[in-house]
Amino acid sequence: QVQVVESGGGLVQPGGSLRLSCVASRSIFLIYAMGWYRQTPGKQRELVASITVGGTTNYADSVKGRFTISKDNAKSTVYLQMNTLKPEDTAVYYCNQVQGVRDDSWGQGTQVTVSS
Repeated sequence: QVQVVESGGGLVQPGGSLRLSCVASRSIFLIYAMGWYRQTPGKQRELVASITVGGTTNYADSVKGRFTISKDNAKSTVYLQMNTLKPEDTAVYYCNQVQGVRDDSWGQGTQVTVSS
């Protein structure tokens, strides 16, 4: 069951910034740590950033120092601020819980393309 809706992707030049938003069902938002994942064709989906219910954040080495994950509890929304974007950041970005993920829970994602 899809319980997330991602938005905010687009085309940006290297070095640029984007902010992604994920509106999640409260049923998962209040229980699980939430994360942003990304996937490119032929590559495994990877977790790039996560935030716990208590607000503790974690980042993949590839994005540490450039991306910031945050959330608004009142809006059940998770954000990913992406700065200093690189071409290798190009991917479809997805939002989901980071534990107990089910195959039918993924949304459509939002496309981020970093290109000059």
